[in-house]
Amino acid sequence: RWRGSSPGRGGPGRRARGAAPSPLPSPSVTWLPFIGRAARRRVCWGRSCGASGERARSGGEGGPGAGRAGTMLRLVSLKLGRLYRYVKLAVLGSLAAALVLNTHSLLASLQRNELSERRFLQLNKCPACWGTSWCRKFLNGQLRLESWGRLRLLDFLNVKNVYFARYGEPREGSRRVVLKRLGSAQELADIDTKICRRATGRGRCDLLQALHATEFASINGDVRLLTPDVVEGWSDLVHCPSQRLLDRLVRRYAETKDSGSFLLRNLKDSERMQLLITLAFNPEPLVLQSFPSDEGWPFAKYLGACGRMVAVNYVGEELWSYFNAPWEKRVDLAWQLMEIAEQLTNNDFEFALYLLDVSFDNFAVGPRDGKVIIVDAENVLVADKRLIKQNKPENWDVWYESKFDDCDKEACLSFSKEILCARATVDHNYYAICQNLLSRHATWRGTSGGLLHDPPAEIAKDGRLEALLDECANPKKRYGRFQAAKELREYLAQLSNNVR
Repeated sequence: RWRGSSPGRGGPGRRARGAAPSPLPSPSVTWLPFIGRAARRRVCWGRSCGASGERARSGGEGGPGAGRAGTMLRLVSLKLGRLYRYVKLAVLGSLAAALVLNTHSLLASLQRNELSERRFLQLNKCPACWGTSWCRKFLNGQLRLESWGRLRLLDFLNVKNVYFARYGEPREGSRRVVLKRLGSAQELADIDTKICRRATGRGRCDLLQALHATEFASINGDVRLLTPDVVEGWSDLVHCPSQRLLDRLVRRYAETKDSGSFLLRNLKDSERMQLLITLAFNPEPLVLQSFPSDEGWPFAKYLGACGRMVAVNYVGEELWSYFNAPWEKRVDLAWQLMEIAEQLTNNDFEFALYLLDVSFDNFAVGPRDGKVIIVDAENVLVADKRLIKQNKPENWDVWYESKFDDCDKEACLSFSKEILCARATVDHNYYAICQNLLSRHATWRGTSGGLLHDPPAEIAKDGRLEALLDECANPKKRYGRFQAAKELREYLAQLSNNVR
């Protein structure tokens, strides 16, 4: 029923940053590797270095055993210091050797364009891939990875498999794009393993042959329509699909030359397979295609795919880079975020798009127009309000308030997918934006206070902003969040106009 997108920080047994270390029991030896040898010989025992050290040598208080213990501690410290230096030199030597041995491959990786290589694009996996609409651009060398993205040695740092590249048309110059594999290396390998196990019972097989024995192939025939009973629950996008939503997905599918028809049978066999696998594994491309930015939806623009690489338009810096921006800028961004929550909840199409993963790195800001855009749309649940009003499930017309969840984790939300699918009026998007981005409950990478932290003195003294944010995140009155979200949007619009 609840989920947190990332584990909490500073778990048990972890010392808080800046906290003083626990005092060491006596005897104590101070050893600093950068001081001289004479100073390192000074061993302290007892209450003071001078007097106590004298007693230890003369056999007084502390006795001969104390002197021997001090000598042993000194020897241990010296040996540990030498060991530390040896280990450090060994590590540096290994890194230097690795660089020397891999110099040729490093230079080669910087010179060649891997985005034009079928193997790097995993084009051989198709139709168990995301599409082929941009393959000509990839294979013709119109896309090139930027700077460090060309070094495969750094791939272990790129867990999400997101790359930045330059895309150039002959007469238009180049522009920056974002390339996504839509999953980690392990997640992508799991797709192949699952397909093979379902087809042959083994973990490895001929993937293209195995596809014909999966449930995707059973749909891939003379089926006229993609129906809810077939794909329901495959992913968040189709957790509770309507026929109207599925027709929209097929009609706007961008990985076919003959788009525009909602009939599944009008797609080629390979195109149907790609559509179904994308829908089951990571439906983000389908969200971007079905609710495109060209029509005013707040998502990054989908460009195309080749193999298991998807290209989307580069928007700008992620929202977290504006955490300490000037107050006027943060007010404008906060207002836009609340407008996004409203647009996704209430629109003329009567589709409610609920954001199930809301964090500072899922949004970006355009550098020129300052527009906030959603750049990670994998976890979006779409509920058809028109179908809800038609079927009238139990309590369908009762306003639903999401429960505040103070779980002490980043980007934590509490929700029920079943309720989101069965109610016509839901405040989930307001709750997600207020709790995880704007209010004092928002935390991100060790920072707290939300995007609207530290307001000017006159606004803080007035208290209205803080009261609206608290009521939006954790309402005290019944249906308080609905009213607070409305007033907050109006108040932020007023503040934003005042500072322009």
